[in-house]
Amino acid sequence: MAWISWFCTRSWPSSATLVLLVGLVSRQPGLRVGLQVVHTLTCSRWGTPGNRGLFQDGDIVIGGLFHIHYTPPTIEHDFTDEPRYKECTVLEHLPLQYIYSMVFAVEEINQNPTLLPGVNLGYHIRDSCALHPWATQAALSLVNGDSSSCEPADDSSEDGKGVPLIIGGASSKTAMILSRVLSPLSVPLISYQSSCPCLSDRRQFPNFFRTMPSDIYQARAIARLAIHFKWTWIGAVVANNDYGLMAVKVFQEETQESGVCLAFVETLTRQNIASDARRAALAIKESTAKVILVFSWYTDVREVLLQLAELNVTDRQFLASEAWSTSGNLLQNPVTSKVASGALGMAIRSSPIVGFENYVRSLTPSSRPNDDFLMEFWEQEFACRPQTVDFTSTSPPSTNTSEQRTSLPICSGEESLKGVHNLFTDTSQLRQAYNVYLAVYAAAHAIHNHLACPSTTSRNSGSTCSSTKHVKPAELLQHLNNVNFTTPQGESLYFQGSDVPAKYDLVNWQKNPDGSLKLVLIGHVDGYDVHLNDTDVQWSTGSFQVPTSVCSESCPPGTRVASRKGEPLCCFDCIPCADGEISNSTGSPNCEHCPVEFWSNAGRTACIPRHLDFLSFNETLGITLTTVAVSGTMVTTAVFVVFLYYRHTPVVRANNCELSFLLLLSLKLCFLCSLLFIGSPSVWACRFQQAAFGISFVLSVSCLQVKTIVVLAAFRSARPGTEALMKWFGPGQQRGSVCVFTSIQIVICIIWLSLSPPEPKPDFDTPGLKVTLKCAMDSVVGFSLVLGYIGLLACTCLLLAFLARNLPDNFNEAKLITFSMIIFCAVWVAFVPAYISSPGKYAVAVEIFAILASSYGLLFCIFAPKCFIILFRPERNTKKHMMAR
Repeated sequence: MAWISWFCTRSWPSSATLVLLVGLVSRQPGLRVGLQVVHTLTCSRWGTPGNRGLFQDGDIVIGGLFHIHYTPPTIEHDFTDEPRYKECTVLEHLPLQYIYSMVFAVEEINQNPTLLPGVNLGYHIRDSCALHPWATQAALSLVNGDSSSCEPADDSSEDGKGVPLIIGGASSKTAMILSRVLSPLSVPLISYQSSCPCLSDRRQFPNFFRTMPSDIYQARAIARLAIHFKWTWIGAVVANNDYGLMAVKVFQEETQESGVCLAFVETLTRQNIASDARRAALAIKESTAKVILVFSWYTDVREVLLQLAELNVTDRQFLASEAWSTSGNLLQNPVTSKVASGALGMAIRSSPIVGFENYVRSLTPSSRPNDDFLMEFWEQEFACRPQTVDFTSTSPPSTNTSEQRTSLPICSGEESLKGVHNLFTDTSQLRQAYNVYLAVYAAAHAIHNHLACPSTTSRNSGSTCSSTKHVKPAELLQHLNNVNFTTPQGESLYFQGSDVPAKYDLVNWQKNPDGSLKLVLIGHVDGYDVHLNDTDVQWSTGSFQVPTSVCSESCPPGTRVASRKGEPLCCFDCIPCADGEISNSTGSPNCEHCPVEFWSNAGRTACIPRHLDFLSFNETLGITLTTVAVSGTMVTTAVFVVFLYYRHTPVVRANNCELSFLLLLSLKLCFLCSLLFIGSPSVWACRFQQAAFGISFVLSVSCLQVKTIVVLAAFRSARPGTEALMKWFGPGQQRGSVCVFTSIQIVICIIWLSLSPPEPKPDFDTPGLKVTLKCAMDSVVGFSLVLGYIGLLACTCLLLAFLARNLPDNFNEAKLITFSMIIFCAVWVAFVPAYISSPGKYAVAVEIFAILASSYGLLFCIFAPKCFIILFRPERNTKKHMMAR
């Protein structure tokens, strides 16, 4: 235990205050402090603001603390002389309205037969002058009973009786200080304007209550507005304190899942407001964000708006916090109103108080002779001194103020507030004043619950469960936690911890016909629910069309969002969906693949059924290939006719004319089989086309191979000792060889078509709206064997013909076969990669082209020279000429 000895002189704090301070220190863990006070001289409280205030005694008196003047006092102090004060000089009209809202509520309660019956409620109201030390000492004066001695208030003494409850704490900082100071005494503090979320902590502030919602609710409501109007690119200008920084944090938490980004965050510091306002204005001008969130005090906002006016920035849409959304100074200033026209903001909820306007306008100094605040207001408003002013009864003003007041003429008594229009008399939208009104009623109901007995039915009965002289602050604190009542306006009021249910007004700065601005109520906020009619809002553009504020325009259907590297998520590019993919919504992050039976439309917004496509006889390519195939068939037929007509000539008879006719027949089949590949594939067409193609070409190549073998055998047999060689290559053997070679291909085709035949199937693997219906090769091995066998015969034939190319006959058919095989092999070697790489029906066209090209190559290389001799050089069509070397 540590002991502190205090010698109290006339210039030091009262012993009651010291006891309180020691109690606060003793609450720290592990620290116990004792106090011994020795009175050496007569004590008075340090810095006491004298009798300045508004007082009405009653059975129970509640305290009121308001900053009526906003110029802080300058305290000059030494330890030998009395402290000297510089009085607050400027009277504020709105806080004056709050005072009379409290007075009106007390008088209304005293006239209510059901609320506090038999109890006369009083008030002690003091001016804190917006200075924290003065607010603290004023609160202690109220709690201590305003005794001039150093002794604590004694409940048995009417003169020293302290208030059990205080309504005050205009700012959150003041409320925190007062709550901590009054908490050891369990004195409840009801604030009408403190909105910091930190004050909701009951562990730190167990004695704190407020009729003003926490700022969390308005930050979330503004976030809901941004989401509702689809604003995704917003700038923020906030106060560099808990009020502004908390708002930004809550706003970001509420909107992070909705794709809302902050383009910038600029902070305003009161001490550096000029430079901070300039920096914020430049950031607003340079940013592409069209919507600006502003969470700061109206005086700071005014500096920003003035800077924006200087930069000629008048096209921004402002989202205002309650601290400046209803500021008459900004609304009435032609410069700031031009910049902030169309501002949409949160406002402390307003509600009419029946009879309050008449009450305010009926106030006169003659009816309230002891009202210093009304006297001062009267002197400022009417520039005269009321007849009831008695300078000796007021607190000692400064010399300059006293001289100025005594120099005023005496009022005529005909002055009235009925024709006065200012913030004090304007009761059209009661906001903080209504919060004060609710605070008084909350206090009254807590006192009523503490005092009233169930049998009490009349104010005149005077029956109470507890005496009005023994209302303990701690007991009143318990009843405040449980109050739940309906206000005269029909509103249900109760405390959730320290808070009341959050309610706000939504206001809009709209233009009058003369160009001035007016404050229009367009909706309200109830908890987290926002109720707003969009068509009632007049925006900064002057129209009722919702403005847009995005870093990048929403990606239309058919595209997807692609984030930009190093930029916020709200800044992105729109990439068209790939073929076969769609996005049917705005701002789609991904494109979806269409099912295999569907394909994307031209706009990539929907999947549509794919069209079956095949090489038909009606299209240009089909007609061309058909014409070429038919022409080849006709040419082959013509050659066949010529050979048949000249079948007895040496050119035709040379090297087995039967093989020539068989070759012409096979070539005709080759031309005709190409027509099987054109048209819609069917089951039997798929099976027959490949078999006809393979067998026809094997028959053709077999004939050429046998012809080549016969040529080689004929020249070999001309050598001595090899005469019998030709016996093995007679006409019968030649026909048999062709049948054997062809039969092998027939067997391969039969096995292939029996085990795994080609079937008509759509080729969904090929991209595009059109799906090729083609004969799918389920067995690649079968098709490879067919082509491989044809290639084997062709290569063998080419090799034999190449060996026989230099035989000494004048007409050597081996040369013609060599050229034809070279063309044949070249065509089919080129066919394989072309067939694999060709999409859809063009693969079929490649195969048809290979068939026709190789067929024409065989036809012209083998038969064109012979037809030329038969038709145009008949003199060479002799045995002698053909046998010549």
